[in-house]
Amino acid sequence: MSEEPPSKEVENLKIENDAGDAPKSPVPPNSGGTTFEENFKVFAKFGDPKSDGKLITLSNSDKWMKQAKVIDNKKITTTDTGIYFKKLKSQKVNITSYKIFLEDLAKNKKIEVEEIKSKMANCGQPGLHGTAGAKAAGAVDRLTDTSKYTGIHKQRFDETGKGKGIAGRKDVVDASGYVSGYQNKDSFGKSE
Repeated sequence: MSEEPPSKEVENLKIENDAGDAPKSPVPPNSGGTTFEENFKVFAKFGDPKSDGKLITLSNSDKWMKQAKVIDNKKITTTDTGIYFKKLKSQKVNITSYKIFLEDLAKNKKIEVEEIKSKMANCGQPGLHGTAGAKAAGAVDRLTDTSKYTGIHKQRFDETGKGKGIAGRKDVVDASGYVSGYQNKDSFGKSE
């Protein structure tokens, strides 16, 4: 098998590119310094310590697309990604198959595949972005405000709002007395 010399390969690339200058990378450079391929590896590993980053699952792909704001629940939804991902007939796919998935999705949704790849390259590292902590705090504060408790639940807390522990949940018998643990038994161990 003979290979073409490098100069001919560069010449072919220049012919394919309209401008005649060096071919451009499919994903524009970003400020974070990561490429689409690097993010693929990072998101493929996310949540799976045994993964080597060569295969990505649908759930990791959806997380990546949500973080990159490709999935906006208007133009592209998780249902769409599920349909086109399942066409690959595999639970996990490599980067080559993943690019085919993106091209198929972009073509059917009438979006440029380069736009999708650019968003996915620039979205940053996977993590817990946009968690709703403030809303939960209001609900927790409201539900744990002991001054609003009524009935039997109110008796479980003292005036300051501190819980009484087991004394607040059960009627505890005061077993203190002159002789603790005394049971009226005869010498043979039988109760009288």
